[in-house]
Amino acid sequence: MFHVDVVGLRVSFQTEALRCVNLSDLRKHELGIDPETVTKEWAVTASKAPVYMIVVAMALGLSLGAPSYAGEDEAGILSSKVEKLYEAGKYTEALPLAQKSLTLREKQFGPDDASVAMPLIDLGMLHYQLAQYAVAEALYKRSLPILEKTVGPDHLKVAMVLNNFGDLYRAQGRYGEAVSFLKRSIAMNEKLDGPNNPSIVTALGNLAAVYSMQGQNDKAAPMFEKGLMIIEKARGANALEATNIMSNLAVVYVQQNRLDDAARLLKRSIVINSKALGPESADIAQAQNGLAEVYSRQGRNADAEYLFKRSAAMYEKTLGPDHPELAVVLSNLAGVYKDQGRFAEAQSYMKRSMAIRAKAESKPI
Repeated sequence: MFHVDVVGLRVSFQTEALRCVNLSDLRKHELGIDPETVTKEWAVTASKAPVYMIVVAMALGLSLGAPSYAGEDEAGILSSKVEKLYEAGKYTEALPLAQKSLTLREKQFGPDDASVAMPLIDLGMLHYQLAQYAVAEALYKRSLPILEKTVGPDHLKVAMVLNNFGDLYRAQGRYGEAVSFLKRSIAMNEKLDGPNNPSIVTALGNLAAVYSMQGQNDKAAPMFEKGLMIIEKARGANALEATNIMSNLAVVYVQQNRLDDAARLLKRSIVINSKALGPESADIAQAQNGLAEVYSRQGRNADAEYLFKRSAAMYEKTLGPDHPELAVVLSNLAGVYKDQGRFAEAQSYMKRSMAIRAKAESKPI
């Protein structure tokens, strides 16, 4: 099977960017959080807003040259299961199956065979989703030279891995490296497929995300808009791939104070994702988190609270209780409560958000 799909450009909004922590409020209500720690935490997250969670290009959907028996042997069967679990957002459940598939391929063909490259990328992609970036990077680094040797340095598979490297470095705040890898991926896709082929959209969107995270929304917006136009033209206005770009473009619109435009895109994303994936998925959680941010900025606090809570529940179910994406939503919810003077609830959610972030930063991976 050969197709190049944009399988994710998911986004998190951080409402802390507009909310200043009032130290007198914190002390007055004795929240049990050190005021300097909270101020530092809010400042750090605000400096990174908006933060994008962008799914890397999926090796399972780009199986050029895959052996004909891939769907018949045990490793192939496992890979098919991994793909289904991935699409359902069940990354933790998919992880041991992907590891076993890789081990079987290594045992059968050796550690540097062409048949091992795609399982390496698939496993790295799952670790990426679980915020285990060091592991993902090591797996990508193993796969790249194998691909360059077996399929050549100018190939869609190589472009895919370059994109995955770029997004990994974006997630780590290594923006210079991210831009370099993403530009290489875009140039390779343009050379192989042309400037308006859907194969370009993932790397194009990831590069736009880097620019937006650096505050360069004048560069980011037209890149997201181009990516959305390409996907809608190739796949249709209700294509699942388009929803991921919608959510990211909505972030830029929020930063530009185009709140109605952002809300329109996010509502479309939620409807399309719900029809395609069911009522609960990480992509829907991302869009709901974004729409809640829009409502918060419009003063619709009850609607914002409801959607932030739904988003948090979906993240906890799909990504687990210690994922950084959940921490973002919890801190957003804390901000809503703080603005309403509901300091005890703000304390509870902010403490949990900080604990998740601290655990993620200190986790040996």
